[in-house]
Amino acid sequence: MRNLISQYQTDSFFDEMFQSSAEPRPHYRQLKDRIARLSTDAFDAQRRQADQVFLNQGITFTVYGDPDQTERIFPFDLIPRVIPNSEWQHIESGLKQRVHALNLFLGDIYGKQQILNDKVVPRELIESSGQFLPDMVGFHPPRGIFTHISGIDLIRDDKGTYIVLEDNLRTPSGISYVLENRIVMKQVFPNLFSKMRVRPVDHYPNQLLQNLRYLAPLPRENPNVVLLTPGVHNSAYFEHSFLALQMGIELVEGQDLVVEGDRVYMKTTEGLEMVDVIYRRVDDAFLDPEVFREDSVLGVPGLVRAYRAGNVALVNAVGNGIADDKAIYAYVPKMIKYYLGEEAILPNVPTYLCGETADCNYVLEHLSELVVKAVNESGGYGMLMGPSSTKEEQEAFRQKILANGRNYIAQPVVSLSRHPSVVSNNQSLTLEGRHIDFRPYVLYGKEITVSLGGLTRVALKKGSLVVNSSQGGGSKDTWVLYGEE
Repeated sequence: MRNLISQYQTDSFFDEMFQSSAEPRPHYRQLKDRIARLSTDAFDAQRRQADQVFLNQGITFTVYGDPDQTERIFPFDLIPRVIPNSEWQHIESGLKQRVHALNLFLGDIYGKQQILNDKVVPRELIESSGQFLPDMVGFHPPRGIFTHISGIDLIRDDKGTYIVLEDNLRTPSGISYVLENRIVMKQVFPNLFSKMRVRPVDHYPNQLLQNLRYLAPLPRENPNVVLLTPGVHNSAYFEHSFLALQMGIELVEGQDLVVEGDRVYMKTTEGLEMVDVIYRRVDDAFLDPEVFREDSVLGVPGLVRAYRAGNVALVNAVGNGIADDKAIYAYVPKMIKYYLGEEAILPNVPTYLCGETADCNYVLEHLSELVVKAVNESGGYGMLMGPSSTKEEQEAFRQKILANGRNYIAQPVVSLSRHPSVVSNNQSLTLEGRHIDFRPYVLYGKEITVSLGGLTRVALKKGSLVVNSSQGGGSKDTWVLYGEE
């Protein structure tokens, strides 16, 4: 690997590992020296070993739209991302502040709606969103918590500034890869973890379970917690089964639950067993055919009724989707100022709302320069990458925006930071820079806690800014250090 590192070029992007092509950042120095001592063949053998572990463990995902529904190994890069303690303190403070404000916002718009009355957030923007559920106004979830589990996507710009790209407050996925990535890396670089004082990530399942039990609406010595999955055909089913196993709770599908007398019960061989808390990985639309989609077979008839009666806790709360609507994202700094009286620690990407005339006109005039996103799409879908798009693609989005401006936002292209990543070219390995983002996970229970690390996603296609696994992305282990070197 020594020759690979000597040939590595940082180019003009902010490079996570190197200050220049020859000089690593201080918190990466030990890792760089360790990799430099490995031959290419030795590193390749470890890379193949990691892939085999992922396959043996069933760590896979399914791409929606794939006619074969083929399960694929989640691509994994063996060069980890390292975050020094000073940076982590900044990230952690910003995430806690943001999730706190978002939780207050949800409690407000499903309560007194003071932020709308004070015209800090336009009422029309809320009421025009398909993610806002008017029927839930006046409902207060157990402990007043909406944002139990949040996945906040961060990027770094060309100056190295951490910026929030988007908020995921419905059913954020990916934490299983964080935990499994660490297991693999401990096999590959066992001694480096103690030398570099890398903080552990394996506390997450216990913290999550503790938080879930805290939410039990009825006083019971041992609350019954279950994880509700759409089933084996869901792209994140591995994660559902993994988390249920790690927490020691039952993994259930909608058909395993029944509502009687406004209480939820699990069917067992010994009869019905009352359920107190449901960590649901089923979207709102499919959660209860009595309230949402009548044709849903994934949810439980009467579940929302039991929820509204205060007899079961749902994680995350029903109606959270309004807070990760990409148009609402633009107002989060104002929410932080409004509810907490503070400036946002982590800034937003400048955002144009196509539902507003002035913003819309600007976007339509600059489609070739901007990134345009549908407000409720994820996974890199429903998006126009202006600089790399064709005239035909731009015209198609122009028509979509003119037809429904509320459904689109636009942002300038941010030069995502890059990280050295191993690339296989004709059975030979090279070390090349690839763009990355970062999804830490925030848990809200008695207090707000942030996972010590998170999912670093990498765009393995050269030059690509799309990190999603369904579109050619992979992941890296994320090492948060106890202290500076």
